[in-house]
Amino acid sequence: MYEFTIIVPVYNEEENLERVEKELLSYIEKAPKTTAILFVNDGSSDNSQQLIETICQRQEHFQFISFVENRGLSAAIKAGFDTVTSPLVGYIDSDLQTHPEDFNLLLEHIGEYDLVTGVRADRKDSFVKNMSSKIANGIRRAFTHDGMDDTGCPLKVIKTEYAKRIPMFTGLHRFLPAMILLQNGKIVQIPIRHFPRTAGTAKYHLWNRLFGPLVDCFAYLWMKKKYINYEIEKKG
Repeated sequence: MYEFTIIVPVYNEEENLERVEKELLSYIEKAPKTTAILFVNDGSSDNSQQLIETICQRQEHFQFISFVENRGLSAAIKAGFDTVTSPLVGYIDSDLQTHPEDFNLLLEHIGEYDLVTGVRADRKDSFVKNMSSKIANGIRRAFTHDGMDDTGCPLKVIKTEYAKRIPMFTGLHRFLPAMILLQNGKIVQIPIRHFPRTAGTAKYHLWNRLFGPLVDCFAYLWMKKKYINYEIEKKG
């Protein structure tokens, strides 16, 4: 029985996957919790699926699910949440601009909190990418009041019972801390390392990094207004 499952969304990352295998295998061999890896292939059009299947055949702790077509990062994360059975779930991007070892920094706090997210210290991205992310995070904080500085950080740990109750929609991966707050959960951010991309190409541009999140904020406000939250006191 695994205690922790790491979701790895994949979209056209064939150049990175062998490195992903190596780094995650190294991590799970010394992780403080028994750990499984779940690739979610988001309809890749390159050789990613073949590589994922090869990796999963030779590594017993690696599993995968594969979409019929590309559905986006939020859908990939949601499918991972729906699939995992371990009490803790995390995710990391397959570009490995964050390091699996930093999951341990987050796991140190997950007992007290229901979501622990990384905040990228000394980001190794372009000026335009850094500024657009900073602006988008500021807009999101104004809407959600979640107090988080970097919800786009692709390194998070969540208690699975909370993750499975998140009603995901496209773009909601940026609002995971806010959605935990809607469940009266506790959240915290922890500084982690950040590295430049060494292979493959970024999947985000100015629209989906800045303007897209602004539109998503209104969807979040609608969901917040309609969100159903309850706690069962007794069963008979």
